[in-house]
Amino acid sequence: MTTSALAELRSQVRGRVLLTGDDDFDQARQPWNLSVQQPVSAVVEAADADDVSAVVRYAAAAGLVVAPQPGGRGASGDVEGVILLRTGKLDELHVDAAARTARVGAGVLGGQVQAVAGPLGLTGLPGSSPLVSVVGYTLGGGLSWFGRKYGWAADSVTAFEVVTADGTQTRVTADSDAELFWALRGGGGDYALVTAIEYDLHPAPALFGGRVVWHGSQAPRVLEAFRKITSTAPDELTAWINLLQIPNGPSLVTVDSTFLGEEAEGRALLGALDAIEGANTDTRGMLPVAELGEITGEPTEPGPSATRAELLTDLDDKVAAALLAEPVDPLFGVHIRHLGGAFATPTENPQGPLTEPYTLSMFGLPFTPERGAEIAARQEALVQSVAPYISGRKPYTYLSPGDTAAAAFKPDALARLQQVKRDRDPRGVFRSNFPVLG
Repeated sequence: MTTSALAELRSQVRGRVLLTGDDDFDQARQPWNLSVQQPVSAVVEAADADDVSAVVRYAAAAGLVVAPQPGGRGASGDVEGVILLRTGKLDELHVDAAARTARVGAGVLGGQVQAVAGPLGLTGLPGSSPLVSVVGYTLGGGLSWFGRKYGWAADSVTAFEVVTADGTQTRVTADSDAELFWALRGGGGDYALVTAIEYDLHPAPALFGGRVVWHGSQAPRVLEAFRKITSTAPDELTAWINLLQIPNGPSLVTVDSTFLGEEAEGRALLGALDAIEGANTDTRGMLPVAELGEITGEPTEPGPSATRAELLTDLDDKVAAALLAEPVDPLFGVHIRHLGGAFATPTENPQGPLTEPYTLSMFGLPFTPERGAEIAARQEALVQSVAPYISGRKPYTYLSPGDTAAAAFKPDALARLQQVKRDRDPRGVFRSNFPVLG
């Protein structure tokens, strides 16, 4: 469709519409990962759910496709010619302390919920960054700091407010539409456009956590301690390890942890770390839930990145040796998260139980094409070095450009999701970051 025809969108919505040639168009279409290009035809910044309905109706009538993105953290680049729908201004946020529930719009960030829920002794199930949209993260399942205790973030959802493929606004629950409700709880956003969700909050009367940092020369001892800690960790304890190479700086190894409980017990559970001398930094202490994002200190501004993630079936001596065999460079970091606990228990969502006990993520900073190629080669070599321990699937929110939805779901779940897509969006009005019918 021509730019002049797309300009009709401006008369359909209250929010801003940007088209090719507009001053702010290039900036507006950028995702969080600046390495991903988004060759969209238009960007619409929805003012509210009515704007969302109007855009969907327009697209359906014109034979166009809508790709929703609050900020584009999970962008895959598969958006050529589509209408990119920014939902960041759908910022409704309500916490009911008595009912221990939250209702959030599609533009609300995890840290915003924590700031309201934390002082009430409650928590959502956020990930490592407070700047991720709750809705996008939850539609992909949601691997939280507290998931070992409470499971997938998606499992806590009780209702979705959505716009269907014909532009109708409706509320979806397990009772009103069991099949769509199932698909949205971790199956991605391919079936309806979610404008708000309601979900249960969880008790968090006390939280101990923080980061310990050593020089990279201590990596073998730190990794051994991490393996020991995670082999017996209670569900309330979560630990992650990072092997880092600071550009033009030293190599580092860090352990990030949270414990839903008091400091004395948390420190005892992490005691193996205290036997390793030479820690440069130790920020562990009692932590307000609202400051959870301070632990990892992830970037607060968009930038280029190249990430590859896998699930590990074990972290035995052979895997540990492979991880330490070569320098981290040209990667910026190798990151391992302990899963298990409630993640591994049966669940009624498309992701199913995560029986793999660890994630493996490898990320780099591809400032040049040559550096990007070096990063990809190092990621592939590392994966091959632990190939017998790679399960072959990965969580939806861990998919990267080049991956497909098939990597996230078992064949029966994928087939069921594909049928939901055919039934609810037969004309393909919606496109998620990783479509199930891709």
